[in-house]
Amino acid sequence: MTEENAPSPQNIDIPDTLPLIPVRDIVVFPYMVLPLFVGREMSIKAIEASLAGDRLVFLATQKSHDTETPGPEDIYSVGTVGTIMRMLKLPDERIKILVQGVSKGRITNYVQTNPYYTVQIDPIPATQAAPPSLEIEAVIRTAKETLERMTSLGKVLMPDVMVVIENLDDPGRLADIIISNLGLKVEATQEILETEDPIVRLKQVTDLLGKEIEVMSMQQKIQAEAKGEIDKTQREYYLREQLKAIQKELGDLDERAEEAAEFRKRIQDASMPEKVLKEAEKQLKRLEKMHPDTAEAATVRTYLEWLVEIPWAHASKDNLDIPTAHKVLNEDHYDLEKVKERILEYLAVRKLKKKLKGPILCFAGPPGVGKTSLGKSIARALGREFVRISLGGVRDEAEIRGHRRTYVGALPGRIIQGIKQAGTNNPVFMLDEVDKVGMDFRGDPSAALLEVLDPEQNHSFTDHYLGVPFDISNVMFITTANLIDPILSALRDRMEIITIPGYTEEEKFGIAHRFLIPRQLDEHGITEKHFRISDPALHQLISHYTREAGVRNLEREIANAMRKVAKQVAEGKTKPHKIVPETLQKYLGVPKYLPETEKEKDQIGVTTGLAWTEAGGDILHIEATVMKGKGSLTLTGQLGDVMKESAQAALSYVRSQAKHLGIKPEAFTTTDIHIHVPAGAIPKDGPSAGITMATAIASSMANIPARHNVAMTGEVTLRGRILPIGGLKEKVLAAKRATVTNIIIPKRNEKDLEDLPPHLLKGVKFVFAETMGDVFGAALLLPKPLLKHYKPIAIARATPKHTKSKSSPTRAPKPKTRIAAKPTTGTKRRKTSPTSRATR
Repeated sequence: MTEENAPSPQNIDIPDTLPLIPVRDIVVFPYMVLPLFVGREMSIKAIEASLAGDRLVFLATQKSHDTETPGPEDIYSVGTVGTIMRMLKLPDERIKILVQGVSKGRITNYVQTNPYYTVQIDPIPATQAAPPSLEIEAVIRTAKETLERMTSLGKVLMPDVMVVIENLDDPGRLADIIISNLGLKVEATQEILETEDPIVRLKQVTDLLGKEIEVMSMQQKIQAEAKGEIDKTQREYYLREQLKAIQKELGDLDERAEEAAEFRKRIQDASMPEKVLKEAEKQLKRLEKMHPDTAEAATVRTYLEWLVEIPWAHASKDNLDIPTAHKVLNEDHYDLEKVKERILEYLAVRKLKKKLKGPILCFAGPPGVGKTSLGKSIARALGREFVRISLGGVRDEAEIRGHRRTYVGALPGRIIQGIKQAGTNNPVFMLDEVDKVGMDFRGDPSAALLEVLDPEQNHSFTDHYLGVPFDISNVMFITTANLIDPILSALRDRMEIITIPGYTEEEKFGIAHRFLIPRQLDEHGITEKHFRISDPALHQLISHYTREAGVRNLEREIANAMRKVAKQVAEGKTKPHKIVPETLQKYLGVPKYLPETEKEKDQIGVTTGLAWTEAGGDILHIEATVMKGKGSLTLTGQLGDVMKESAQAALSYVRSQAKHLGIKPEAFTTTDIHIHVPAGAIPKDGPSAGITMATAIASSMANIPARHNVAMTGEVTLRGRILPIGGLKEKVLAAKRATVTNIIIPKRNEKDLEDLPPHLLKGVKFVFAETMGDVFGAALLLPKPLLKHYKPIAIARATPKHTKSKSSPTRAPKPKTRIAAKPTTGTKRRKTSPTSRATR
């Protein structure tokens, strides 16, 4: 060890160039004495050069602590000239030196960079403080008081340093000694070093002290709160242990043993399958070995609660009295004969065969047609519990299968939760809106439903939370959907789809009389003495104020009228209110919808088509006109691609029949044809307007009037064949609303008339067309020269075989549910909004 007394800083003559030692994590100030451990080779050589000379070095802080070999740009330019007071070589080849700061300096140039840095410096003389004044005294006293407050909050400073600080009156030296002992970040400390004015420097140090005090106060507050929580937990634990000891001395059962005994009894009473029983006993043994206050014990306890509360063996007894069930279904719902027949068939089979796997029914149809309420009626008819969950917007597979117990807040899936809620293992379980199930990174719930809704697999359904199989084959699952297409094809294959397309006006009339009006009278607190509506007024309300497949808006309009009556009754005006067609507008305002009307006379180029919409059927007056041109075809009315293709096919067929229709062949090259479908703001699509457009084109080109009292629907091919269509019930209904009773339909749709209610066929005459020749013969007023090519077809009434009905003679006519609206030829239905038309 080399040790020599260094001269006093005031007597040192500082040369222009000095060896440079970059230091890390510390800023050296004048008059500061500190040890430094030096290990870098360039710094060791700088120390050796300094000891060989005047023992002076320049100490500058490097900007980044991680830089192993700093360059000139990595070192602050302002530093401190220091004198080496002692030097000690350590065994690991490092050097320990004791240095004392002498004076500030600024690097002006790097004279040498190898093997060590030699820098040219410009000394920064210590600025003499101004003569003592009140301001200087206040700044010094503020700094000392702030430092004392910091030490009272827990900041540790050496006693010798505190004594020196108490006796200092020089603001510059006071600022330097305070900042050098605080241990703040290098950036803040370096900024103080570079400030020359002693008063400004001391004020900056005081500001830093204030910020540190705020941080320390907040830290002390947090520590106090944390300590309070810990003390509270320890106190509760101590009291709980004391209570256990007292209970033990009094002979009371231990709380843990009492809980285990209760669980053991509940496990025995739950009649679990053998595999589930083993898992429950295993988890109970784990619980007995755990401390009751641990988080894992709470998880096991919750799991056991689920196991013992699930109805493993508890099932409700089915009501297998078929006439009673039929009566219940008729009480709750008007019509829906197909659905009722399917439920009665299930009961009949269940009565003959005790073990029957539950059917998976899917009620598909527009909103408001009674899909969900039908599930409640089925549960009431069977005498089972009813559970409903909505799958709309579900995107997490765990919603169906449950979460694994490793997750915080894990729970079983909705299937197990619903069965627990029902309290029986054979409820009627309704999965609403199965077509609106989503999919994202958390899995595909539709795929998870495959096991639930498969009768061959669901006898051993395993929820991720339970981890043991549960037999859900006795559950009667019922799903609902507005549209079939969005449902996963594999999932759709597992379900028996029953279409509930909507109600005719007559059916809505019967539903309103039997269900809606009595329910709204009860909800509004009035009776039939106060409110009555005539049958014509109710028919007008249905046709002029609602246009929907279901009856929700109809019920709202009835409630709207009743509210006005209820207001009069509440005001003391108890006179009876009978609504007739003349006064209906007084209660409900102007009509919202006006029905399409029949054309008044036969016209050239104007034909009547029938369209299907989600809110029921409608008619389209398709217009075609010809003008001098170059043979182009113009289509307007916001038509879809399928309908545009039908128009092209219709035009090609008419061109092929030009000779038979008496049209000159050159007319198609010198004439432009414009086809327009009114209500241009409403999108329209579908192939079943083909024969209507072909008839309009033929009427315009041949200058032959089309019959005004004939409506038609069907798809046309290039060879003139008529293909079948869907939505026949809605289209016939639209024709009747428009008082058009002569309807042309494809021959292959003749069988579908058997599914239509008899009241809908009353007064309607049909033409069953196989080719466009049949259509032209029935729809056009053909002149005599053309009769040899197209024979007029007499429009006949529906024969008795088309008016079969399974309705009871003692009941009002019960319309059948509508046929599946998808065409039998496999054409794809276009999804439309409730207000749009989709020509079929």
